[in-house]
Amino acid sequence: MTSGTVEEQVQRTRVDLAAALRLAAKLEMNEGIDNHFTARVPGTPDRFLINPKNLHWAEIRASDLLVVDPTGRVMEPSEYSPPRSGVAIHLPIHLAHPRGGAVFHLHMPWSTALTCIPDGRFEMVHQNSARFYGDIAYDDEYNSVALDQDEGRRMARVFGDKTVMFLANHGVIVATETIAEAFDTLYYVERASQVQVLAMSMGRSLRVMSEELAVRTRADFGNYKMAAARHFEALKRIHLDQPGSDYAR
Repeated sequence: MTSGTVEEQVQRTRVDLAAALRLAAKLEMNEGIDNHFTARVPGTPDRFLINPKNLHWAEIRASDLLVVDPTGRVMEPSEYSPPRSGVAIHLPIHLAHPRGGAVFHLHMPWSTALTCIPDGRFEMVHQNSARFYGDIAYDDEYNSVALDQDEGRRMARVFGDKTVMFLANHGVIVATETIAEAFDTLYYVERASQVQVLAMSMGRSLRVMSEELAVRTRADFGNYKMAAARHFEALKRIHLDQPGSDYAR
């Protein structure tokens, strides 16, 4: 949604990013006070909202989010500071990715499990898997905790223009135009990964779709962007938009 003044768009982006963080905590997709969600500030080419260091996602409010420049410098007064690895990974991807409006990174258990085996790959074994056919990158070079933007720039080069990247020994990162798309993408990548890991645990060969079927199934999903927006709004209604909720403050 891009209607309204720039100030209104910025506030909606703050609220939606806080909602995404709260929902990730509610659905147990996050890990402690770690991992990072970022979004481009509307009306700017190089300002980004990021969740602050040391706050649990279940308590983050829209007003807690930090605005940073491409170096990670906080642009508005705050008692908080940004997570160093969030700055290192996310900001170079935002600047390089053609759809870098929202960049979300998590260590979700099922999808991360696929990054912890040799040549782990997200296979086309379920219709939810096929939604991402041809749209996944793999970074097979783990270099410890990312603490500088040189590592983020390397990751951005590997990412290219794909929507999803699996990070060896690490987790998953997505880059999309909107916050709703980023959240929806993570949700369905994790669900499809869960199905794959459970199927692998049976000790039988996986039933992998043919390329032709995977291509057709992806096309048959249709306007997933609209579905993502509806999914995100539904999750907000169910889990967040309740009396006493303060995520939008």
